[in-house]
Amino acid sequence: MTVVESEIKPGPSGRRHVTVLVDRCAGCQECVIRCPSGALSMEPVTWTALANDDACVGCRQCERTCPFAAIEVDGPLALSARMDPKNYQPVELRGNIVEIRRGYDTWEEAIAEANRCLACPDPTCMRGCPAHNDIPQFVAAVRDRDLERAHEILSRTTVMPDICSRVCNQAAQCEGACTWSLAGAEPVAIGRLERFIADHAPVPAPLRGEANEYAVSVAIIGSGPAGIGAAWDLIEAGASVTVYEKDATPGGLPIWGMPDFTLPDEIATRPWRQLIDAGVDLRCETTIAPESIDGLLEEHDAVIVAAGAGVPMRLAVPGAELEGVVDATYFLKGAKSALVEGGDPSDFKRELGVANDRGRRVLVLGAGNTAMDVARMARRLGLEATCVDWLDERNALARPDELAEARHEGVDVRFSRTLTMLLGYEGRVGRALLSHTFQRDAKKPPVVLQREPDQLDVDLVVMAMGYRVDGPLSEVLGAVPIRKRATGMAHGSWRASGILKNAASAYNHHSPVGSLALDREVGLWAATMPVRERLWVVGDALTGPSSVVEAMAQGRRAARALLDAHPTRPDRSREFVSSHAARVLVCYCSEGGTTKRVADEIVDQLNIQGARAQARSIDDVGVVELAQADVVMVGTWVEGLVVAKVRPARAMREWLEALPNLGGRRVAVFCTYKVNPRGALEEMSEMLTAKGAKVIASEAFAPRDAHASLRPTKPEALANRVADRVVHAKAGAGSH
Repeated sequence: MTVVESEIKPGPSGRRHVTVLVDRCAGCQECVIRCPSGALSMEPVTWTALANDDACVGCRQCERTCPFAAIEVDGPLALSARMDPKNYQPVELRGNIVEIRRGYDTWEEAIAEANRCLACPDPTCMRGCPAHNDIPQFVAAVRDRDLERAHEILSRTTVMPDICSRVCNQAAQCEGACTWSLAGAEPVAIGRLERFIADHAPVPAPLRGEANEYAVSVAIIGSGPAGIGAAWDLIEAGASVTVYEKDATPGGLPIWGMPDFTLPDEIATRPWRQLIDAGVDLRCETTIAPESIDGLLEEHDAVIVAAGAGVPMRLAVPGAELEGVVDATYFLKGAKSALVEGGDPSDFKRELGVANDRGRRVLVLGAGNTAMDVARMARRLGLEATCVDWLDERNALARPDELAEARHEGVDVRFSRTLTMLLGYEGRVGRALLSHTFQRDAKKPPVVLQREPDQLDVDLVVMAMGYRVDGPLSEVLGAVPIRKRATGMAHGSWRASGILKNAASAYNHHSPVGSLALDREVGLWAATMPVRERLWVVGDALTGPSSVVEAMAQGRRAARALLDAHPTRPDRSREFVSSHAARVLVCYCSEGGTTKRVADEIVDQLNIQGARAQARSIDDVGVVELAQADVVMVGTWVEGLVVAKVRPARAMREWLEALPNLGGRRVAVFCTYKVNPRGALEEMSEMLTAKGAKVIASEAFAPRDAHASLRPTKPEALANRVADRVVHAKAGAGSH
C-alpha cells in the first residue's frame, strides 16, 4: 500500500503513534465509537482510551472528535494514491464540445478507489453532501460490484446521480468533508464513484404510485433541479403533478447554462424524459406570473414554487450601456445553439460583433462556475477570453478543477481585479479599466485600492457575476429568499462528528466544509415548511442562487412535507379531510418537571377530543416534527425575579430564535410560573409571530397549590380551546 504523507508530523521511526493524555480523558468513548479502523478501545481499570498503533491508519478522526483534546496522533497516513483519470484534451479546441472530465472505465479503477474509503462509523462526507447520500454504503456496493444495490442506495436521497456527479463542487461538499481530506490528504473520489454507478447502469426511472380520487393535486412552477426533485417524489406517491415551465425546454440551468463539455445534453435531459413517461404533466412555454399563484391554489391542492434565479446580475459602471456588453444567459444560450443544436457559429459571432480576426477579445466579469463556462465556450468559438473577479483567488467561487481546466484551455483568469469603467468608440465597447482590490478576510468583501487601474482592450464584455430571483416573485412570496446562514450553537451531533474541527485539505482548497454544510441545512429546513397555507418554496426562490444538488434536495424535502400535510383546496371532498385527525405537537422546556406534567395533561385532553397529540422536549423537536404538525403548542417555565425582568426560560428563547419560518403554522403558547409571569407569553407570541406563525391561544398555569386569588387555570381548558379551533374545525373544513 502506498503511503501518502501530507501536512503531518512524522511519528517515531516513521510509524503512526497515538498518544492518549490520560489526565484529560474522561472515558466518554467518543473516539472509540468513531474510529474507523478499530485502533481504540477502553482500558478496563482506569476506563481511559487505549490505542493500538498497529491498527491506526492516521486519519485523525479521534483527534477531531475528542471533546477534551485528550488524543494526539503522529505519523503518516496509511492511504493509497487517489485514482484520477486524466481529462480529455482535444487537439483542436474550436468547435469541440466533447465531455472533458472522464469517469472510470473499468471495475478495477473503481474498486481501487473504493478501497480507499474507511467506511467511517459517523461519516462526515454524508454531512458534507447537501442530499446526505449514504456514501459509505454506495461505495461498498461498488466494491462488491453490485450496481443495482448502489442505485437503490442512491435513490433514497438523489434522483440525479448522473448529473450531480458531474457538476457538483465536491471540493466544498462530500469530498472536502471526507475524513482523509479533514486530515490534510487527498479524499476519496466520491464524485467519480457516483458517476461510475450512473455511467454503467441506467438511473432507475420513477415508479408512479397508485392514484385515487383523493390523490393530491400539485402545481410546480419551474422545471429545474428543484422542480425535478419535487415532481419525482410526488409522482411516485401517486400525486397528480403539473409542472409549468416558461422556457421551451425543461430542465433549467443544467440545460441552457451548462455546456456539453461539462454536462452532455443526453445526461441533462434524462430526468425529464423519465418524468414525462411516468405521467408528469409538463407545460412548457407557460409563464406563471407571481400574481397568478393564488389562482393556481384554487385549481390545485398545493403549489411548489421552484423557479430558478434567472435574472442576470449586471455591474452598474460607466459604459455598461455600450453596444457589445451582454449577459451570461444571452451568451450561453446563443453559444449552445451555435455549437450544439445545429446553428452556425459564424452567425452568432456576427451577432455579437466579434466575427473578424481583430474582434476576438472577450472580457468575462466574474470567476465563478458560470463565468468559467462563458470563457470556455468563448474559446470554443475561437475567441480570446479574460475573466476578472474582485475576490482573492483563495476565495474563488469556481470549482478548483474547473478553474484549472479553464486556464489549461487558454483562459486568462485574473483575481483581485474589478471593472470600474468601460470606454467605447462610436457607441461600441473597446476598452476596460480594471482596478486592483485587496481581500483580507473571506467573510468580508474586498476593498478597491487607490492605484493606477489596468487597461484592457476588449471587443465584447459578458457579465457573468451570477443571477438573482425576480423581484416581483419575492414580493408575492414574502420573506424569501431567506438568509442561508446557520446561527447559534451547532447541534451536538454536528460538533461530535468532527466536521467543524478542520477545513478541507489543500487538495480541496481548504474549503470550510463544516460551516458550509451547516449553512445548507438552513435551506433544507426551510424547504420543509410552507411559506403560507398550501404553498411551498424551494431552490433559488427560497435561498437565492443554489447548487444543483441543493435545489434537488430541497425539492424532495418539500414534496415529502407536502404529502405528509395532506393539503386540500376548499372545494375538495370534506370526507377526505375529516378522515385525517388533526396532529398536535406539544413542545416543552421543563426544568423541574412541572411544565412537562402540564404538557402531558394537554396531550391527554387533546387525544380525548379526537386529535393525534404528542408531547416532546424541545431538545427532541426538529423541523421535520414541526412540519408534520397541524398545530404546535409551545410551553416553558419562566425565569427571573419579581423585581427583575420575568421572561421565558433561556433555553426556550434560544430554541424559538433558531426556528425556521413557520409559514403560517398555527401555534398556541403556555407557561408555568410561581411568580407573576408578566410578559412571558407575549414575548413568546411575538417571537413566533416573527417566524411566520399564527398564535391562536395562550395561557399561564400556576402551581396546583397556588393561592386561590391567582385563580389557576387547568391545562384542560387550553386543550379544549385548541381543540375547538383546530380539531373540530378540521372535521368541517376543506383546508390544511
